[in-house]
Amino acid sequence: MGRVGRPWDARPGNTEIADTPRVRTRVRTLEYDRPVDFQSTLFGASAAAALGFDAVERHELSAGAWVDVARGWLPEADQVFSTMVEEVPWRAERRRMYDRVVDVPRLVYTYMIGEDLPHPALTAAREALSDHYLPELGEPFRTAGCCYYRDGRDSVAWHGDTIGRGSTDDTMVAIVSVGDPRRLALRPRDRVDGSGSLSFEMGHGDLLVMGGSCQRTWEHAVPKVASAGPRLSVQFRPLNVF
Repeated sequence: MGRVGRPWDARPGNTEIADTPRVRTRVRTLEYDRPVDFQSTLFGASAAAALGFDAVERHELSAGAWVDVARGWLPEADQVFSTMVEEVPWRAERRRMYDRVVDVPRLVYTYMIGEDLPHPALTAAREALSDHYLPELGEPFRTAGCCYYRDGRDSVAWHGDTIGRGSTDDTMVAIVSVGDPRRLALRPRDRVDGSGSLSFEMGHGDLLVMGGSCQRTWEHAVPKVASAGPRLSVQFRPLNVF
């Protein structure tokens, strides 16, 4: 069956737009150096009830880091995609790399505290995440960073969210993905040769939460691929974590 009816199919891929309580999750032991497929189906019922947490699966990493994953978690994912493409004030950024200034290979925008999110489903998602993870995080998610991957050439290099409290404290980053599936890769920070790495395929409406020491002890990336359609991600973070 061909992939039809997806809101991003009508858009060109190169769109130019300048000891705490534990939440209830299923725990899975990971086999490193292999991909973990969590691509959601583009048709039919999702594996997780919308904004529910019964089907969240926890993956224990190392050094106190963990990742939670739920497929098809976000309701109205098609509408969220279309609304974000049209209404988010996307920015094309440039940054210095060594002796030159280069284009950041994706479009970005961050909704700070007090700014309305572009779709009610995202507001509901942030509230649900804040309520569910409060026993572990101890505070709500406050900001929402958005990334627009226009095609397979757009990417994010290896990094941890260590600006602010992420460099010293355990924290969380909750990612919601809509659009074409893309791979989120992770590797231990002390093994840059790639050993011990793993990856999660994030599909339309999927949720992935990085928690514990993950931002300090692991790095994550969205690698370039030969071919991909547009994909949007929303990264919910607590105060002073970037």
